Amino acid sequence: MNRSLVNWILVFLILGFTLIGTIFVSPKRLIKKVPEFSLLKYFKKIEKPYKLGLDLQGGTHLLYEADLSSIKKEDAEDAVNGLRDVIERRVNLFGVQEPIVQLQKTAKGYNLIVDLAGINDPAKAIEEIGKTPYLEFRKEMPIEAKKKILDMLSPEQIQESIKKIEKETGRKVKKEELVDYLPLYEPTELTGRYLKSAKIEFDQTTFEPKVAIQFNDEGAKIFAKLTKENVGKRIAIYIDNQLISAPVVREEIPSGKAEISGDFTIEEAKELARNLSAGALPVPIKLISQQTVGPSLGEDSINKSLKAGIIGLLLVILFMILVYKFSGFLADIALFFYCVILLLIFKLIPVTLTLSGIAGFILSLGMAVDANVLIFERLKEELKEKKDFLFALDNSFSRAWPAIRDGHLTTLITCAILFLFASGFVQGFALTLAIGMLCSMFSSMVITKILMKAFASTKLRKVEWLWRR
Repeated sequence: MNRSLVNWILVFLILGFTLIGTIFVSPKRLIKKVPEFSLLKYFKKIEKPYKLGLDLQGGTHLLYEADLSSIKKEDAEDAVNGLRDVIERRVNLFGVQEPIVQLQKTAKGYNLIVDLAGINDPAKAIEEIGKTPYLEFRKEMPIEAKKKILDMLSPEQIQESIKKIEKETGRKVKKEELVDYLPLYEPTELTGRYLKSAKIEFDQTTFEPKVAIQFNDEGAKIFAKLTKENVGKRIAIYIDNQLISAPVVREEIPSGKAEISGDFTIEEAKELARNLSAGALPVPIKLISQQTVGPSLGEDSINKSLKAGIIGLLLVILFMILVYKFSGFLADIALFFYCVILLLIFKLIPVTLTLSGIAGFILSLGMAVDANVLIFERLKEELKEKKDFLFALDNSFSRAWPAIRDGHLTTLITCAILFLFASGFVQGFALTLAIGMLCSMFSSMVITKILMKAFASTKLRKVEWLWRR
């Protein structure tokens, strides 16, 4: 197939994708204006809203102070990390989109920052978050108790349970066998108040991670009795009524020391140890600050950000056309494609957008044309040597690539450092800027090149003033 024809097919695909993508990524309020008789009305059905952060969507910002007065200094970090994990689980119960729960070290100890975007009931969230994590150990129910629960289930619920167990075990399960598979547990008197410590260790032979737990004297007696009565059965570990582990008892454990082993990764073992520590070492927290961001403030921020982005984009488009003429116009088409694909990524991943994240996106707009500027300046030098236009065009892209690659790579390294070591809004800025950098390399090195080559194969190629600065 003729190379020029291939380029033009790619051009029409780019333009078609840009048109469809523009409709899909446009704000919901614009899609609402699409006439019902238009084919575009189908975009209303697949409309996916952007995921907005606290400062844009509105919500609640809570600041807690952790009381570490009853915690040993060497146990403080594990205790507050476990506390953070528990709080994250709690706020997820409210259906909050990507809640931010982070620790802040202070001169007195630790503060806990909780950002809840779009929360409908701040009072309930404050009440639930303020509770001390509750750790408890439960034993398997007797067969008779399980049968009574089974008798209370409807046929549909029984079939659903059978399907779930068959999926997990990979074997056929009869109705009468269901009682042997039901993971039903009942409370015991063993709770987190009897747990002395929980820490990660490694097996001396296999070097696999495991979690070692130790109870105090009173807890050791309760644990010994519990393990003696439940050899071969599971003892479930719950935090805030959520199952976090259910190890099988191999033998009676009279010492009050036990090991929880299994197919753990190091991170999974650490998380289990932290969760156990959160219940074993209760850390009371006190609410010291509460701020509510109203939806109207978030709407105002979105409008101002959109206005800034549109003005910035128009200025960049104008600059490229005035300075680089037709080449600049083609670069502007690539820039518009870049905006569409970037917003599409933000919607589909989805990326939680905050004001700082939008700032990263707007900054990337200006940086997106940097590569085109390098390419066009190199093209100008190549054309001065009276080279064939297509040959000069290929040279300009290949010789500008090292500078483009190195410039974008240094920015990406900076973004990675900000994302890994910063927190909150700075991470949002780093993430959107990094995604923008990757998209800009694609738009400048691929989309701009396709457009330039397609139009350079037409009669416009002979109009020299269109291509020269």
